Amino acid sequence: MKKKYYTWESVHAAATKIVLDMYKDEWRPDYIVGITRGGLPLAVILSHMLDVPCNALKVALRNGTENECETNCWMSEDAYGCDNTDPQTKSSVANRKNILIVDDINDTGATFQWIQRDWMSSCMPNDHAWNDVWNNNVRFATMTENLSSDFPLVRYYWDEVNKLEDDVWLVYPYEYS
Repeated sequence: MKKKYYTWESVHAAATKIVLDMYKDEWRPDYIVGITRGGLPLAVILSHMLDVPCNALKVALRNGTENECETNCWMSEDAYGCDNTDPQTKSSVANRKNILIVDDINDTGATFQWIQRDWMSSCMPNDHAWNDVWNNNVRFATMTENLSSDFPLVRYYWDEVNKLEDDVWLVYPYEYS
């Protein structure tokens, strides 16, 4: 199998491009969520570049199980705009936080799909307002976008591959052994 190696310079170039693309969109996150393990290096760099907080979220779907995933209801409430301090106001567009979810690759789309399902099920699961939250208040960024992924909402990325056309194994600098 062919391998493609990324360097730390690649990670920094990815962060720079993602920040520039967000500036072009006139969009800025209130905080960044890095997916453990692969999304954390890029998320931390973006956090420093943008001077916004960074949180981690564990979503490990390897071997077809979800037993290594953590739910963070407070993040979904931030995205949706819940105001738990005011009992008269369940949610408001004005209360919504902008959240950037970061991973190293959008490979199959399963990780980001899991986050969508989890956040929607933990906060107002049947409300059509979620359609506005995704890609407006919650955006997704990766270093590498697999064009054959089943998740179409990655807005910011640096490099692209199409694993249906080119069977390549991607090696990030934090994976070197």
